[in-house]
Amino acid sequence: MTEQAPGTRVDMHTHSEYSPDSRTPLVEQARAISAAGLHVVCATDHNTIEGALRLREIAEGFRVIVGEEISSRDGEIIGLFLERAVPRDLTGEETIARIRDQGGIVVVPHPFSVNRRYHMRRASLDRLRGSIDAIEVFNAREAFGRENRQAAAYAREHSIVGAAGSDAHRATEIGNAFVEMPAFTGREDFLGALAQGVVHGHLSGNRVHFFTRYDRIRKWLGRKSSGAVNR
Repeated sequence: MTEQAPGTRVDMHTHSEYSPDSRTPLVEQARAISAAGLHVVCATDHNTIEGALRLREIAEGFRVIVGEEISSRDGEIIGLFLERAVPRDLTGEETIARIRDQGGIVVVPHPFSVNRRYHMRRASLDRLRGSIDAIEVFNAREAFGRENRQAAAYAREHSIVGAAGSDAHRATEIGNAFVEMPAFTGREDFLGALAQGVVHGHLSGNRVHFFTRYDRIRKWLGRKSSGAVNR
């Protein structure tokens, strides 16, 4: 196991080639994590844990928390410390129950985003907040700073622990946001350490969303071309 320093740097939201809107190879992702000086990374591809499991196998010099950014009917929900994927398109309540069944931790990413279609809306957040462990109070891919400030204010108002992540879809974004927290051993003491953490980060800029759309189209065209060849 990788030794953790007292100031453990954790990027809590990342994507790899296993997400439909990212083409970052796992080997390249691993190099970027080390270069960013991160101690722990939460691998949270969209609706799959396959990339996270593979990254955990090849990780050197950093730890991997297996996670998933799940497309629920109430918006995106991140599950951490998973060993089984949670299916998409369930209600928020059922999605959270599936995470809890594994002893996982529930995080709501970018709840006040203005540049994402699938973020959790305020009504759903209000309904589900009693079952939420943490809210992302800094996401490096937000279009403007006010969305993060709104999330931080909501977390303070309702005494919910704050999380932070780069939401990196390309290797150059990894580490643009992270939480520096005390050392922890696993899921049992993760939230306690997170509650004592300090958020660091800067916005990645709006160009990254153009690259994401480009990568999504490239992957879609690749799958379509492959299907045509196979036929």
